[in-house]
Amino acid sequence: MAVESDITMRDLRSLPAALQKELKRIEADFTIDTAMLKNITEKFVQELREGLEKPNQNLAMEVTWVLGKPTGKEAGSYLVVDLGGTNLRICWITLKTNAKPTEMEQKRYSLPASIKTSTSEDLWNLISDSISDFIKEFKLHDGSPEPLPLGLTFSYPLVQDFIDHGKLKTWTKGFDIKGMEGEDIAQQFRDSLEKRKLPVKLVSVINDTTGAMIASAYLDPETIVGGIFGTGCNAAYMENVGSIPKLKTTLPKDTMMAINCEYGAFDNSHQVLPRTKYDIEICRESARPDEQAFEKMSAGLYLGEIFRLVLLDLHEQGLVFKGQNAFDKLNRAFKLDTEFLSGMEHEDDEKLIARFEKTLELKATRVELIVSRRIAESIALRGARLCATGIAAIIKKKGVTRGHIAADGSVAIKHPGFRTRWTQAMAEVLDWPSDRTEDPIIMTSAEDGSGIGAAVISAMTIKRKNDGVTEGIRFQGTTKSISCGT
Repeated sequence: MAVESDITMRDLRSLPAALQKELKRIEADFTIDTAMLKNITEKFVQELREGLEKPNQNLAMEVTWVLGKPTGKEAGSYLVVDLGGTNLRICWITLKTNAKPTEMEQKRYSLPASIKTSTSEDLWNLISDSISDFIKEFKLHDGSPEPLPLGLTFSYPLVQDFIDHGKLKTWTKGFDIKGMEGEDIAQQFRDSLEKRKLPVKLVSVINDTTGAMIASAYLDPETIVGGIFGTGCNAAYMENVGSIPKLKTTLPKDTMMAINCEYGAFDNSHQVLPRTKYDIEICRESARPDEQAFEKMSAGLYLGEIFRLVLLDLHEQGLVFKGQNAFDKLNRAFKLDTEFLSGMEHEDDEKLIARFEKTLELKATRVELIVSRRIAESIALRGARLCATGIAAIIKKKGVTRGHIAADGSVAIKHPGFRTRWTQAMAEVLDWPSDRTEDPIIMTSAEDGSGIGAAVISAMTIKRKNDGVTEGIRFQGTTKSISCGT
C-alpha cells in the first residue's frame, strides 16, 4: 500500500535527486502490500496454534484463569494498581453494573527512570508506599477487619497457574528490574504489603490486554478481542479450554478462558516480517536483542526511534540538516517518541519547525519537512498495517465474522491516522468486499481496560470463589463486603 500523503508530487520533485532516490528506497523498505499482509497473518495463525498446544513456544498464549465474559451485573468497590510502561496508577473503582456509570477516584505516580533498572524491593516499596498514601488520602479504610479487595494490572508477560499468582517471564518495554524474572511477582507484592500492614488483599493479577477486553465486554457484549496498541502491542481473546491442549484442567471443555497472547514476540525467528536495516539496528542495540521482534516494528515505544534512525542515516549521507552538527543531536537513543512522529503528519510547518528546534535544537528547512513527513507516514502506516495482522489472525483462527475489537494504548488513541490504516489492512487481509456498507470487524475504544477491567475481573473472581468454582484461585479468607452481582 502506497504512502498516503498531502504532499504533492511537485513537492517531491523539488527535492534534490539524491534525496529523492533515498526517500524512494526508504518508502519501499517500509511498504507492506496485501500479499505480505496475508503471508504474515497466516504465519501468525500458525504461531497462535502452536502457543496453545504446548509451552515454550514463540507466542506464549498465556492462560489467565479469567473464566467467561462478565455478565454486566458485576458491582462493588475495588482498589486497582496499574503498573504500565511510564506511570503507576492507583484507583478506587465502584462498579454499579453496566447500566449505570462507574465511579472512579484515581491518582498517577510518576515512575522515576531509575526504577527501570533497579531491584524488586525498590519497585514494591514504591508501589506499597503509594498505596498507603492513596488509602489515607481518600479515607478508604474504616478499621474493618476485612481488607479491601485489590486487583493488580501488571503489563508484562506472566505465567499464571492461578489468577492471583504470576511468574514474570521476561521484562519488556525497556524494563530490566533485578530479582523478578522467574519469580512470583504476586507473592513479592503481598510480602511488601504485609510489611506495612496495609488493609488490602490481592485477589487478581491481570495483563492490561485482558483488562481491555473484559472492561469493554462489561459494557459491550459484541467485544471479541482486546488489543493494546501503545508502548507495547498485544491482544487477548476468549478460547475454549478444550482448544488449549497444554492446559491440564478439570473444567468443562466448553468453558471460555481469556488468553493473553503476548504476541509482541511474533516471528522472533525472523521468517516473515520484512525488517529494514533500522529494525535490525534497534533489535541489536536493545537489552534483549532476540526478543519481541514484532513489538519492535509496530509498538509506540519504537516508532519514534525508527524515525530517528532514518533521519540520522540521511544526515550521515549528507542529505539533511547540513552544517548543523546534527549527528550529536540525532545520535541519542529514544530521543524522539511517537507523539513527535504523529506531529510530523498532522501539524503545520510552523509547528513542526518549532518541534525540531525544541526537541532536537535543529532548524528544519522546507525540504527537510517534506522528507520528515513522508518518512513519518511510511513508519506509521507500516506499524498500523502490522498491528492488523495479529488481530486478523485471531479472527481467522476463531472463524469469527463480526464483532468489536476493544483497543487501548497511546498509538490507537492518539495517532489520528491509526484506525483508518488498521481498518484498511483488515479489509485487505480478510477480503472484505469493496462495496460493503459497513465494516464487519470494528475497532472500538476500550473503557479503561487497565483500571475498570481489573475491577470487573476482581468481582468475577470473588463471585467464582464464593460459588465454589475455585480451580485457578489460590487466595484464602474474605475481603471487605462486596456486592458482586448475580
